[in-house]
Amino acid sequence: MTPTQQRLLVLWAALLSSVLCLGFLPVSRFSAVLAVVVIWGSAAVWVGMANRRGNPGAIAWFTDLPGVAYRQPVVLVCGDLPGNWPEASPVLTVSQGCWIRVETPHDLAAVTRELLSQRPGWGRQLSVMVCVCPQQHGDLETLTSQLLALRWQISQLHRITGQAVPLLLSSLVGTAMVKDMHWQSATSEGRIRVWHSSSVPETVAGWLNTQNPQSVEPPVLMNSLANWFNRYVHAVFIDTKPDMPPIKPTAVVWGISPVLAGSLPRSVWAEWLHRHTALNDVAGWHPAGADSTVMPLLPDFILPLLPEGEGVTPGQRMLCNGFVLFTLSIGVALASSAWNNQQLLQRISFDLQHYHHIGPADNRQKAQAVNELRLHAAQLNSWARNGSPLHLSLGLYRGEHLRAPVMAAIQSYVVPVEPVVPTPPETSQPNIIHLDSMSLFDAGKSELKPGSTKVLVNALVGVKARPGWLIRITGHTDNTGSTSLNQALSLQRAESVRDWMRDTGEIPENCFAVQGHGASRPVATNDTAEGRALNRRVEINLVPQANACLAAGLSSAPSLDGGVSRNEME
Repeated sequence: MTPTQQRLLVLWAALLSSVLCLGFLPVSRFSAVLAVVVIWGSAAVWVGMANRRGNPGAIAWFTDLPGVAYRQPVVLVCGDLPGNWPEASPVLTVSQGCWIRVETPHDLAAVTRELLSQRPGWGRQLSVMVCVCPQQHGDLETLTSQLLALRWQISQLHRITGQAVPLLLSSLVGTAMVKDMHWQSATSEGRIRVWHSSSVPETVAGWLNTQNPQSVEPPVLMNSLANWFNRYVHAVFIDTKPDMPPIKPTAVVWGISPVLAGSLPRSVWAEWLHRHTALNDVAGWHPAGADSTVMPLLPDFILPLLPEGEGVTPGQRMLCNGFVLFTLSIGVALASSAWNNQQLLQRISFDLQHYHHIGPADNRQKAQAVNELRLHAAQLNSWARNGSPLHLSLGLYRGEHLRAPVMAAIQSYVVPVEPVVPTPPETSQPNIIHLDSMSLFDAGKSELKPGSTKVLVNALVGVKARPGWLIRITGHTDNTGSTSLNQALSLQRAESVRDWMRDTGEIPENCFAVQGHGASRPVATNDTAEGRALNRRVEINLVPQANACLAAGLSSAPSLDGGVSRNEME
């Protein structure tokens, strides 16, 4: 796949993962949000690394590629060349297809990736040709190492293209014994043909018949080249290696040309001829020249024989992988929904069983259990009206089967009747009426002043409102004067108030109790005029005492002055 397609696939995977975390996985909301942040952060890091991956200097920036709709074979040319590349650009387009030069084996993956980024639909028609000119190599081990490196690079191309890239092997030697280019080709079906520079293919037997019977060198050279090629080139790609798979070539070609650039005096080809033939002793076995504009540089005739690439295009592979990710996400969502529904059933079933196992006497636990059931019922009713939530959906929602049992359990609950506790009768507290002595009496006197009637009438209204209660009248003075005089004065003032209420209100005298305390019970300090004025007072206590008016000797009734409500009248 192209880098853009890989980025789209990563973003698609991140989107699906986010939907699973937020909508289906049985995790807390915080954990789901944290997982989404990690997923998108990882995707951003991967995209950033992908943008910086690779060596930009090793990538061939193609500017003259055929159009996007180009469907003829496209061959990446690696290895040796018998002459100089005819174009300034690495792209050479001919009538049968397109050749693209790859200078070094390590650039093969980078060039392929760049090529597919510009032409994503070329994965099917892409092939690789490895060309070997044995006269340009002086060491056989170095040549084998280079071919193994190419084999490794080619074996990795399927990760980029999504398919096995067809391999074409080519070998060429130069000799002055021929005047034209001669090629032999062998396909995977085992058919061997001879090609000339400007002719249609013919069989080997036909080619031999056309040769001069006196000139046997070209057929011997061609046969020697085929033997050398099968032993030192073809075998490198098909031998079993533990670290890389074998690559069976789709077609192989080998040929002889009158010209060849870069030929070495001492080469692996010269050594082979010396050991297996005597042609290196024949005059003219070396190439006639280094370059030619007439001789074809590449075997264009083989291009129509190359098969279309197997498998899918990068775009189809991206769609296939995206569909696989979507299918896996659906599987995870279904499994999560089934798990969430199972947890819902267990939770509600447990609360139902807990409610039914509680005895009727345990009202508090019964009420707590029915409250839990009411919460479940409200949730189930909401889902029944508005639809089940996403994490319970996908056709697996099972909460509807629990609504009826939950509602039946709630309706069976009977609120316990609390026993009525009788309220004790309210205990009435005595009322106290405070009368200011200065409003009733002159200083040192016990006779009521003429203007005291209004105050006494107000007090009498309060007394008459509670008939039958004991009326205790108590006189108080400040500390001015002697204690005995103050004691007598306070008692006399209390008796004057009693006499007025008895005569005016027609209250029996046995309903009154009269006391005088003098200055012994002050309610404020006697050091100030205001405090002494507060201490000079007459208090009327209304005591709810049964049959108070019938009792005798009430003049010595005890004092009741604690815990009462107060009503001041001045």
